[in-house]
Amino acid sequence: MVQTIQNLVSAKADTAIALAKEIWGYAELSYEEVKSAGALISALKKEGFAIEEGIAGIPTAFTATFSCGSGKPVVGFLAEYDALSGLSQRAACPVQEPVQEGGDGHGCGHNLLGAGCYAAAVALKDYLVKENKDGTVIFFGCPAEEGAGSKQFIARAGYFDNVDFAYTWHPATINEVGSRGDVAIMGANFTFDGVAAHAGGEPHLGRSALDACELMNIGCNYLREHMIDAARIHYAYSDPGGTAPNVVQSHAVIKYEVRAPKVSQVQELFTRVVDVAKGAALMTGTKMQYEITMAFSDYVPNRTLGALVDQCMRELGAPDWTEEDFAMASKFLRTYPRSTMVGIREKLGCFFEPEELDAALAKPLDRVIHPFNPKETGYNSGSTDVGDVGYATPTVSFNVATACLGNVGHSWQNTAFACSDIGFKGMLRAAEILTLAAVRTMEQPELIVKAREELKQKNGGSYQCPLPEYVTPPIGRY
Repeated sequence: MVQTIQNLVSAKADTAIALAKEIWGYAELSYEEVKSAGALISALKKEGFAIEEGIAGIPTAFTATFSCGSGKPVVGFLAEYDALSGLSQRAACPVQEPVQEGGDGHGCGHNLLGAGCYAAAVALKDYLVKENKDGTVIFFGCPAEEGAGSKQFIARAGYFDNVDFAYTWHPATINEVGSRGDVAIMGANFTFDGVAAHAGGEPHLGRSALDACELMNIGCNYLREHMIDAARIHYAYSDPGGTAPNVVQSHAVIKYEVRAPKVSQVQELFTRVVDVAKGAALMTGTKMQYEITMAFSDYVPNRTLGALVDQCMRELGAPDWTEEDFAMASKFLRTYPRSTMVGIREKLGCFFEPEELDAALAKPLDRVIHPFNPKETGYNSGSTDVGDVGYATPTVSFNVATACLGNVGHSWQNTAFACSDIGFKGMLRAAEILTLAAVRTMEQPELIVKAREELKQKNGGSYQCPLPEYVTPPIGRY
């Protein structure tokens, strides 16, 4: 079976690589991925998939579906294709050189993620047809993971209700089914409105919206002492109220995001942040309103299916690197200053024994599959909207190396790797893992039942979206 699946993925390799290059070139930001989504839709249509565009009220979100026989079981692949601002970089170039100065780039490798899921979806479709098997393959086109997300809106609209399980992957520096979870997050725009006045002549008549924002920041700084260690509070001004210091600012907007391991903890912390904002408005005589713009549930891999995906990764192994790949990876690793390298070595200490680390960095592309620990209860500090899928159906995300060991995410180096032979090799190995894991899961109905029992213990029997019903995708507003 393994060789059959590798052959099926190999048959689509050229198309997948061409798609990855095309999407990399578009480098479209969150909710703006019109050309990127269009390229994937066109390729999937040619393979006989039925397309539904604009799902969950998001123009660049879509599903592509192919069914065989009874159509059961149903597997979903979660694809992303949005880029990041300001990370333009020439492909496979180990010297910082933007394609367009100040332009955007795939600094998280989502071009590889989307194209890899395409290869897996088509390979699985071809396997079901070739072997005369029952089942449905759904490719979920999920935009804006780097922004306010889309999967929570897709889940809230019920698109995962009849999906038996979902798999996805992410470009990374190591090969593993991640054992740790990703924390939940909630974000909102806080708008303060006051009264403008001459700051020198009649300051007593003004009510400063900017002062309210500043006091909100002070209040949140004091709040940080009284929240759990794993929680985070972030902020940024989106409208400070103008540039004239002699005008009392009558309007200002500040964005806040809070993180915590569990979605319930995020909701509790967010309520406290809102109370701080109310206090800031009261102190300054301004009016405050807030708009929730995003929220992701925490992601924890389904332990039942995680063990299966881990086994599939071990059967297929790490990507097949060449000496040329190692040499290129070394050039990229040398772009980091000594201070960054110290941090890289410390981080890699979690994956390699001390006596192994120097050898690993001498050829800095991951050559092993790191073990999945189903008993792990810790969390990473990042967030992803994959978490909401994981509350709606059994879900596993895994990592495959597409960049050198220690490479920093959301960097120009990452953009360069995302359109390189190293990136493409990792992408195709990920497609093989996705396909093999899907086939193995579909052939074990008792495993799917067990995975769904695990899910029920987690979600209480149904998915509850962390976003209020009135919140719509913040297209053009995030």
